[in-house]
This record gives sequence, structure tokens and C-alpha cells, in this order.
Amino acid sequence: MGEGAAPLYLLGKLLFFITFRLFNRWEVTGRDCVPTTGGVLLIANHTSYADPPIVGTACPRPVYFMAKAELFFFPLGPIITRTHAFPVSRGGDRAAVRRAIRLLQGGRVVLVFPEGTRSKDGRLQELETGAAFIALSAGAHVVPAGIDGADRLLPMDGCVPRPAKLRVRLGPPVDLSDLRAQRPTRAVLQQATNRMAAAMRDLLPYERGGNLARPGPEMGTK
Repeated sequence: MGEGAAPLYLLGKLLFFITFRLFNRWEVTGRDCVPTTGGVLLIANHTSYADPPIVGTACPRPVYFMAKAELFFFPLGPIITRTHAFPVSRGGDRAAVRRAIRLLQGGRVVLVFPEGTRSKDGRLQELETGAAFIALSAGAHVVPAGIDGADRLLPMDGCVPRPAKLRVRLGPPVDLSDLRAQRPTRAVLQQATNRMAAAMRDLLPYERGGNLARPGPEMGTK
């Protein structure tokens, strides 16, 4: 936490951790996959508005994240800004992309959801190439995350959280080293995006569009 995390962010992370541990079956694996220094782009599947605090709580470093611009109204806007959120407009937002790149170049951790929007059926959707552009432009590590259970905790059509089993899996950084020296053409961005999608599928169960069989009940909480 030595990265100058905002006090409200630290308080929120503590409260979410306590809540997830007390009211949900909370399991996180792969925390050691997050490099301890340098810019890190976290990429995660997106099924619920609960995803940002879930990933932020699971990550061992402070996380910055994009939130849709419609959320930055008073009084919510000033609050979420102090929890490391910054606005992004739909349809392409160059200012938000530039800010993400600056944060990564400054050694921060930035969370993005490469699908671009929440999945309606809970399965991983086709990724957009924006996350790949950010990663290659910033020269950052790319760490994939797979979230399972967020849509049961806070469904798309609900506003009241409910108890649910939450699993967050963090994976090894995606190797994009051979693409970083190339111009970010459409083909290069698609190659990077394909690798990122494959890494995310390796962290998700089959019913979420991934490659994993669902773990049995004997797995404990970590």
C-alpha cells in the first residue's frame, strides 16, 4: 500500500474485505502473479457492478479503474473519485485512455474490462482492442483476472447485494514482449487481444466461457 492510495480507497478496501469474508464465501488465488512494482494493467471479465470492488479487494496493490461517466454526478462522483475511479465515456474516450496510460507509466495498477460492458449471460464475450492499445502504449505488465460469482452477488437487474460464493483468480502476466516494438496496427492489437482473451479463459470455468471445470466443494477459502 506504499503507492499513495487515497484514505477513502483504503477504508473501502477494508470494509469490502470484511464484508466479503463475513457474508460471502470468498476465495482469491494468484495474488503473487501481480508484479510488486511497475505499471500493471489488470484485465477482468465483467458481469456485475460489483466487479471493481471485488478485483480491487483481491489485488495486493492499490487499483485505479475506469467507471462510466454517468456515475460522476453529485454526490456520488466526488466519492468514487476518491476511491481511484476516473470517468470514461462510451463510444471511445481518448482522454480516459490517455489517463490510463499515464497512470501505468507512473507505475500504477489500472483495472479495465476489455469486453466493454457487462455480459448479459455471464459468459466471457468477445474482447475489444482498447485494452491491448493501452497495454502496448504504456509498456505495462498485463495481468488477467477471472471473476466467478459477482453476478450472483449483485445481478444485472438487482440493486441489493445477496450472499454468493466469490472466486477471483489472478493469472501470470500475458507475454506481449514481441508486440511492443511493433506499430500498434489493427493486426498487432488483435494479436495482443487474442492472447489476453486466452489468458482470461484459462481463469474462468466452462460455464463462464472459460476452460476450467468448476472446482469441487472441498476447496477452501484462501
